Amino acid sequence: MHLHPPAHYDHGLVWFRRDLRASDHAALAHALGHCRQVWCVFVFDRQILDPLPRADRRVEFIRESLVDLDAQLHAWGLANGQDGVHLLVCHGDAVAEITRLAQALPVQAVFANHDDEPAALARDARIRGELAHRGVMLHTFKDHVVKERQEVLTQQGRPFGVFTPYKNAWLRSLTEADLAPHDTESVARALAPHPALASRSPGRTDPTGDNREAHWPTPGIPSLKDLGFESTNLSQLRLLPGSAGAATLLEDFLGRIEHYGHARDFPAVKGPSYLSVHLRFGTVSIRALARTAYALHLQGLAGAMPWLNELIWRDFYHQILANHPHVVGHAFKPEYDRIRWEHGKHAETLFAAWCEGRTGYPLVDAAMAQLNQTGYMHNRLRMVVASFLCKDLGLDWRWGERYFAEKLNDFDLAANNGGWQWAASTGCDAQPYFRIFNPVSQSEKFDAEGRFIRRYLPALAGLTNKAIHAPWLAGGVELASAGVVLGTHTPLPVVDHALARQRTLERYAVVKKASD
Repeated sequence: MHLHPPAHYDHGLVWFRRDLRASDHAALAHALGHCRQVWCVFVFDRQILDPLPRADRRVEFIRESLVDLDAQLHAWGLANGQDGVHLLVCHGDAVAEITRLAQALPVQAVFANHDDEPAALARDARIRGELAHRGVMLHTFKDHVVKERQEVLTQQGRPFGVFTPYKNAWLRSLTEADLAPHDTESVARALAPHPALASRSPGRTDPTGDNREAHWPTPGIPSLKDLGFESTNLSQLRLLPGSAGAATLLEDFLGRIEHYGHARDFPAVKGPSYLSVHLRFGTVSIRALARTAYALHLQGLAGAMPWLNELIWRDFYHQILANHPHVVGHAFKPEYDRIRWEHGKHAETLFAAWCEGRTGYPLVDAAMAQLNQTGYMHNRLRMVVASFLCKDLGLDWRWGERYFAEKLNDFDLAANNGGWQWAASTGCDAQPYFRIFNPVSQSEKFDAEGRFIRRYLPALAGLTNKAIHAPWLAGGVELASAGVVLGTHTPLPVVDHALARQRTLERYAVVKKASD
């Protein structure tokens, strides 16, 4: 629940979470505007980190983005005569760390931005209680989306379940205030020095009036090793972290946005913005992107509206999660929970082949190689591989959802769940269950020259542009001249698409009967 802070607090604490930037930051702006002194903190939450693999690009991206955020805060502090301004960084249980730090500073209020994931809501409820018990308020604000929760409703006052009418209502209700940036820089003078540095500096005293130096996090951002993690191939992927990285990507994208509406469908083409990981961790403001897209649309620039459309889809899936939390673990449409998916050892073997890119369908296997090697997958390919898992292999969409959650750099529960339920036809505004992507025709249409396949499956590079989409249909002479041996350089298809399509229609018949 959003609570407007009172006119003034002496001391406040801003808790950064999925919003790792200093500019246009709702919670930071409110804190700076209502507190005499403000500290900023990020918690490496062990409840989230401990289950992750020790080499996780997202942890490295967060860590490097915090270095960028710390530099932003420090520069603002220097500009206002506070050379000791730094981000406080803790590592532990978030509820315990924030409660401890709020008491030690001490502050009268903690400021944070909304997070509508069920686990985050439960965490925030716990910490709200812990803080209230100690006389500290928790204020939270909309920041991660343009329109949230129940800001866009049907004429009957209910949340939308279909995208197009939601988009139309979103656009009709859009105001300048929705896209206006939160002013943080002009009020940054309220930023407080790192308490450990302040207590050690000549002429300065512990801001609490009590020497509690042992409680302060050590200045500086902990290394990956300190956090129990290992370096990844993040730097080789040129995935630039922080607000600086987001600005570089945005500048590059705006130079080619005119072709976005068409180019974004082809995985071998530089079509997308590649900003999804920055939106996920808040190193760029959604308001800034939507404001730019809307302004360019009004100017008549081709590509601007398709891009804005994707940003609205993002809001749509977040309001679905906020209003229908049962989608975590269950179909949006309850009748689709009646579907009986394949199970047992054979199903597990098929799933392993899908995860490892060994299905025998080159576009599917190349897409999974891209995901496994880089943590990124092109959006068109996400639809193709998700449809293949559910409707060719007959496997539960939740298996694929979990795998993506482990591998994607830009993993976002709302978007990931929405995308998988769309592909499985179990979700809101999903594709009809009888729409089943043909992995070969998708390959021929969106990677006609096989450029993407050759990039990630180099063993198939010698095949012709026709044969590369379905090597098992090529003649022996052509395979030999390309140096390709079926079953060695590429697996034989694990399923026959035509037969799998028929089984899927039979599998989904239980839903059709339920609705008759």
